[in-house]
Amino acid sequence: MSARRAFSHLGEEVRRQALIEATLDCIAEGGPQAATVRAIAARAGVTPGLIRHYFSTKEELVARAHEALMTGLTEASAATLEALPADPAARLAGFVASAVTPPVAEARAVALWAASMQLVPRDAEMRAVHEATYLAFRDRLEGLIAEALAAAGRPADPATARRLAIAGNALLDGLWIEASVLPDRFARGEARAIALSAFERLLGLELPHG
Repeated sequence: MSARRAFSHLGEEVRRQALIEATLDCIAEGGPQAATVRAIAARAGVTPGLIRHYFSTKEELVARAHEALMTGLTEASAATLEALPADPAARLAGFVASAVTPPVAEARAVALWAASMQLVPRDAEMRAVHEATYLAFRDRLEGLIAEALAAAGRPADPATARRLAIAGNALLDGLWIEASVLPDRFARGEARAIALSAFERLLGLELPHG
């Protein structure tokens, strides 16, 4: 590939991302109904026609924005894993703690999630994106749970690990919402401590809190 082609490709990706970010900004400020083609174009500083060059419909753009939001939250939850020791319990604890603390736990992210969820029941593409991103997070959590239990000499069969991940994901979702929307109602480090203690009870496994 020539340098010119590589540069052009980079430009395309940057412009697509700018449109996605503009869509998220519009939704955060006024809900899904505020994410009109005209409003998104104005926020991104482009003409409405340019949006059609990158996304076939506005609905596709909104779905890609939801995908970017949820994928980003999963990646942020896992961002600390590389810096953690190889100990599976420590890795699970790190993932759980990150999922309920900033930058994952943040009011704008919850507002965007809640706005997007309005569209999931009635839009097939949004439902597909939501399912894929939900399963990506849950599968990551399931793998960490299975590894931690196996390291403790209590290997779980796939069905059990799946159920534990479903329960753990629900626990994290609820705490994530409250810690994001009402952070002042939690003492410093409290959401993290609650999440880790709850997972200890769920799994019957001691996790590092440091």
